[in-house]
Amino acid sequence: MILTVTLNTALDITYRVGTLRPHGSHRVSEVAERPGGKGLNVARVLAALGHEVTATGFAGGGTGRLLREQLARTHGVVDALLPVGGATRRTVAVVDGTTGDTTQLNEPGPVITPAEWSAFLEAYENRVHSAAAVALCGSLPPGVPVGAYAQLVRTARAAGVPVLLDTSGEPLRRGVAARPDMVKPNADELAELTGSHEPLGATRDARRRGAHTVIASLGARGLLAVNAEGHWRAAPPHRLRGNPTGAGDSAVAGLLSGLVDGLPWPARLARAVALSTATVLAPAAGEFDRRAYEELLGRVTVTEEANAA
Repeated sequence: MILTVTLNTALDITYRVGTLRPHGSHRVSEVAERPGGKGLNVARVLAALGHEVTATGFAGGGTGRLLREQLARTHGVVDALLPVGGATRRTVAVVDGTTGDTTQLNEPGPVITPAEWSAFLEAYENRVHSAAAVALCGSLPPGVPVGAYAQLVRTARAAGVPVLLDTSGEPLRRGVAARPDMVKPNADELAELTGSHEPLGATRDARRRGAHTVIASLGARGLLAVNAEGHWRAAPPHRLRGNPTGAGDSAVAGLLSGLVDGLPWPARLARAVALSTATVLAPAAGEFDRRAYEELLGRVTVTEEANAA
């Protein structure tokens, strides 16, 4: 079982319009709603790959009820979300059908009380011992301590369970110091963490701060991974236009899937890039175009330079 943690779950709403014009009125051609937040997107992709997944975090209010009703229809994902008094947030992605660009609007999330956070910590510690791997994903809702991910990383490591961290800002900085097995920042998050905009140097710097393996998401250029064995660059065969929302979450799912399947690093990265790229072609986050994934898997380019970390 793979355990995904989404402390700030969301109901993801995707609108498609012909052309997005500031200050204008738009007719929406297509609407999609999905249980969201980074960890839930990861969970859906992992389940689609055939893995057993348990999704935990918080859900509350009418939005939370709707999210859980939809999550219950997702085959292979066990709902272990904890109820809270506040209402789960919504995120709105507006996709411009002409350019393929996406505009994202994210609500902050409910305020989590100290009692709700304590209940989560107890439930997490009980579940983590039976997990093959843990993914800690996304932003922190108001009320959750800024060092929350560092605490969850230490709990997983104490249980001997590999843990991947995918967050940003101060939660990422503190989480990296707790020595997670993997972190997956994007280029902006990596630059904020290290102060460097040069991907390889910044990735090595992030390793020195505590992470065992750093996988930097470079958008359409793929992934850069650095650990004690060396560094690898994995890139799709060509750039595809579409909705990039959730592409990074699919990369996380590919990394975790490769980990539990015992794949070597080049194969893990190829799986992650193929899934990420196939997600750009899907209509909503937490989904991927399976035909595109299978076709891309053998065409991802992975280059390695050993002993570079």
